[in-house]
Amino acid sequence: MAVAAVVSRATLDTRGLKDSKGLSSARREEWYEKLKKARRRRELNFTVALVGEKIIDRLGIVRAVAIGIRRCLARLKLNPKQCRVLLDGSLRASRIYQNQKTIIRGDSRVPIIMLASIAAKVRRDRRLTRLAKRYPGYGLEIHKGYGTKKHYAALRRRGLSPLHRRSFLKKLSFKWSSLT
Repeated sequence: MAVAAVVSRATLDTRGLKDSKGLSSARREEWYEKLKKARRRRELNFTVALVGEKIIDRLGIVRAVAIGIRRCLARLKLNPKQCRVLLDGSLRASRIYQNQKTIIRGDSRVPIIMLASIAAKVRRDRRLTRLAKRYPGYGLEIHKGYGTKKHYAALRRRGLSPLHRRSFLKKLSFKWSSLT
């Protein structure tokens, strides 16, 4: 899982920006490159934290997301008393960030959250494309971990890889015991 944070003190040109789910992979890559260029110009900073499947299985998705948020904010070295943290959906940062706001559907309404969502998806997609070479036959480079019919068929055919979250797969309709 990937969690991202973007911090900006400047007004960014976000014309053409929209929810990362509504952008093609190529358009997300373009926006990611814009983010990197803006960081080099010191207009913004961003980071992405990857949280692995073992942590998710051990602690649950909610706590794993909280770890990702904590890692991102720590890497950005923000003063909790001097920053405003905008979060998507029902996410929360640590209580030390007193000026935080959760925005339902923020990834489709708030440009800075949209940029963070794009950064997270690009890094996750790149990682899964690399991992597809180590774990061929699952189609990771195509479905990027989403539960498509082809992904489920590959799980039935090949069984679990070390990447698969056991806690999530318990929810699938086919028998868990056939995958372990």
